Amino acid sequence: MKSFNALVLRESPTFSSSLEEITLEENPNSSEVVVRVEWSGINYKDGLAVTNSGKIIRGAFPFVPGIDLAGVVHSSENPSFKPGDRVLSTGWGLGESHWGGYAQFQQLPAQNLLHIPDHLTTRESMIIGTAGFTAMLAAMEIARGPGKKEGKFVVTGASGGVGSFSVIALAHMGLDVVAVTGKKEAESYLLGLGASEVVDRGLFSGGASAALDSARWAGCIDSVGSTTLEAVLSQTARHGTVAACGLAGGASLNTSVFPFILRGVRLVGIDSNTCPNDVRTKAWNKLGDLARKVDLNQLAHEIKLDQVPESCQRLMKGEVMGRYLVDLS
Repeated sequence: MKSFNALVLRESPTFSSSLEEITLEENPNSSEVVVRVEWSGINYKDGLAVTNSGKIIRGAFPFVPGIDLAGVVHSSENPSFKPGDRVLSTGWGLGESHWGGYAQFQQLPAQNLLHIPDHLTTRESMIIGTAGFTAMLAAMEIARGPGKKEGKFVVTGASGGVGSFSVIALAHMGLDVVAVTGKKEAESYLLGLGASEVVDRGLFSGGASAALDSARWAGCIDSVGSTTLEAVLSQTARHGTVAACGLAGGASLNTSVFPFILRGVRLVGIDSNTCPNDVRTKAWNKLGDLARKVDLNQLAHEIKLDQVPESCQRLMKGEVMGRYLVDLS
């Protein structure tokens, strides 16, 4: 382990990404647990970071991105983790403020690691990754909400990573799921995940037609934001929960108080980055149970580390359904 492969981003003389051999000593953030990384994934934040399309990286360059990782503990100074333990890490600034999962070895604080549930492999945990974890947090809010569980539950951005897992999670809760996408070719894929209906995103992209529109949805998981979220809020039925977890369509939101004070609609923000570990553990156990009922491979596009930059470009162009799974072995 004197040196190993990593995807390194550099800012000078111009922004670049390249596969390099590095050592642990080059990492400016030394920590108590060293993980031999087996798998990672590509999320929207990773796409922004690797393509230099958004201000995601808050650490100093050179920098190793990747907001997810799963693997086996190589060495540990913390009694909670011992060599050979299977672990994962998502959030807590991984791949943003400190070096992330696009390296064959990585060192992390023990509090940023979780033991992988027994019935999940390291590979399966990264097919899920931040996308599936975020979707499960949102589905847990839908389940907890006071609204009726009859009616249609809408998932926006349904063909992406978060959207795909949202469809799966809600369908396996026994809910009637309507998937929203701009990809006509995604219809059979989404129906296969459990959606009862697939509708075009154009129905939402114009925003709300009225401050309080006809109630169409019992609830929603939204990863798009902006005018799509505006339309959904105006159309959500009494006491329905809308879980907001993304901004693929923009960060702005123009709405009114009417859905909240006249229908009791709940708008709940989903923060997977700093989610407390007790909630993380509960969500990952639920994801492990879900994985026993679903063939996760139908969501996975497996790539090697040197394919990450090109794959991030495709992700940012909206050319991907499901999840990129990065093999670091």
